[in-house]
Amino acid sequence: MSEENTRHIKQVIAALRKDKKLKKGLEKAQVKQLWKDLMGETIDKFTSNITYQNGILTVYLTSSAMREELNRGKNKIVNLLNKELGEKVVKKIIFK
Repeated sequence: MSEENTRHIKQVIAALRKDKKLKKGLEKAQVKQLWKDLMGETIDKFTSNITYQNGILTVYLTSSAMREELNRGKNKIVNLLNKELGEKVVKKIIFK
């Protein structure tokens, strides 16, 4: 296999994200996985469900105290997720 045919995985993902049919599904999967990776095991334990649609990430939590704590840092969390994604994908987070 020549070097021209070998592509870095980020380049492949970036190419797939440009395909509108695949973009939404990839974003959804990436956002859900990033939540787990970036928020850590402790917060993940209190997370019962995560949904993502049209730029809105909805996180269902089992602890009202954790919900209040995360509400205070919404903007920071949005910025962190978008930084990892490389573009503004998450526009809003709702904690329930």
